[in-house]
Amino acid sequence: MAYQKYTELEVWKKARIFATYIYKLTSSFPKEEIYGLISQIRRCAVSVPSNIAEGCGRQHPKETIQFLAIARGSLYELETQIYVSFDIGFISEIQLNECVSQIEVLGKLINGYIRFLHKD
Repeated sequence: MAYQKYTELEVWKKARIFATYIYKLTSSFPKEEIYGLISQIRRCAVSVPSNIAEGCGRQHPKETIQFLAIARGSLYELETQIYVSFDIGFISEIQLNECVSQIEVLGKLINGYIRFLHKD
């Protein structure tokens, strides 16, 4: 596997941008959710680029794939929390659709990177 710095990966760049978006989005949630839904959503959002980065630091493609799978799991957990946020009125339908769209893009990028690593 050719070494590529994780900060050069499109999937990591987009995941980092999305995590920032999620932080800004949750800043408008009710303050009583700071230790509840806000914290959970933010942890998931940061987990995606963090696990991509950690996977890239591993020695073998199998280890990298394992961390990419964790990132994908965090992404899907985040998606569920975004739906719950919509259901209870914390975000609008437009914000929900934007999040879901970005989650779909990230999921495809993660899956594509996993497929690429399986080829090596």
